[in-house]
Amino acid sequence: MKLQMRARLSVMMFLEYFIWGAWYVTMGTWLAGPLHFTGQQISVAYGTTAIGAIVAPFFVGIVADRFFDTQKLLGLLHLLGAALLFVASAQVSFSLFYGLLLIYCLCYMPTMALTNSLSFRQMRDPKEDFGSIRVLGSIGWIIAGLIIGNMRVEATATPMRIAALSSLLMGLYCFTLPKTPPLLGRGQKFTVSSIFPREAIDLVRERSMLVFVLASFGICIPLQFYYAFTNLYLNQIGVENAAGKMTGGQMSEMLCMLLIPWFFRRLGVKYMLISGMAAWVLRYIFFAYGNIGAGMWMLWAGILLHGICYDFFFVTGQIYVDNKANVGIRAAAQGMITFVTYGLGMFVGAWLSGAVVDHYHLAVPVGGATYEWRSIWLISGIISVLVLIGFSLAFSEKNNPQKLPEGNLESRLQSQ
Repeated sequence: MKLQMRARLSVMMFLEYFIWGAWYVTMGTWLAGPLHFTGQQISVAYGTTAIGAIVAPFFVGIVADRFFDTQKLLGLLHLLGAALLFVASAQVSFSLFYGLLLIYCLCYMPTMALTNSLSFRQMRDPKEDFGSIRVLGSIGWIIAGLIIGNMRVEATATPMRIAALSSLLMGLYCFTLPKTPPLLGRGQKFTVSSIFPREAIDLVRERSMLVFVLASFGICIPLQFYYAFTNLYLNQIGVENAAGKMTGGQMSEMLCMLLIPWFFRRLGVKYMLISGMAAWVLRYIFFAYGNIGAGMWMLWAGILLHGICYDFFFVTGQIYVDNKANVGIRAAAQGMITFVTYGLGMFVGAWLSGAVVDHYHLAVPVGGATYEWRSIWLISGIISVLVLIGFSLAFSEKNNPQKLPEGNLESRLQSQ
């Protein structure tokens, strides 16, 4: 792959995830602070990404694969997204803010699949080339968090405006990317089976795959507690530069990615998945009992465990699905899992986390905290324990041991 093309695609990935990292991590702190939105409203706002993830496969299948050059569609979606984010940043009404954010996520979430597909179309060997390019997305997310944290603007609309400006830049940049025409003809009829083939759905009829899918759905429910409320929690208990410190989670994710082959060969798929879910439980226990004094190490541990939580469960899960599916339906099978996890699971998690957080709202703030955070984190930990126990008892691969597939593991990353 030519160096010039590698550089162009790397910039695209950097901007794609810089945008998301700029507004997503700190939005709850802003909404709870000057805007005084409730926990349910905050969690529902975070749930817009789940709705976008549910709609994205159908949007890509109906529109992107049939009617528009990928680079042009990316440009239009990001330009529209820039306007939506900027207008949303000026809203004080939840209904208006939510509507704008929902439309934005319907525009943004398909762009993650589109940037991947555009990259694959320009590569001679995606297994060799994609990982080193996709890692720039993780770096973009990290740098966005470091910038926001050091600017000390987490409780303001500034992060969303930075994301809007970045989206504008990304939109213009996309029109300079290589021409990537639609894969399918305009006359081809769209069906749901073209996105989720029957063969991919039939995988779920096997017991082990069904247990994995249910566990993936279940573990995404407490995951939404982390995404929606960690930054707000850290700010309320007095952690300085919380957004910057939270980038430690993405840094550990990149490190754990390198360790997966070593652990996979020694633990196998079941115990890799169990390790990932166990890290979920530990993270919430650390958050429940950590503080900015002697317990600061617990807060750091909870953040750094994100690498194990994400890589040992989600990336290992992607490897598991890749091994279970036939070559012709691997992409569809991965899309189905993403639909179940980042779509349905995160959507349910958004509603449940909001209800729990509102239930533990304090009538009188205690030391800057407006919620009884220990109970909130312990409940999310209990949900994680239940999923872990159910998976441990029900999942079995004794008759079909999994092997580590060839190729770069980073290419299996689907999102932050």
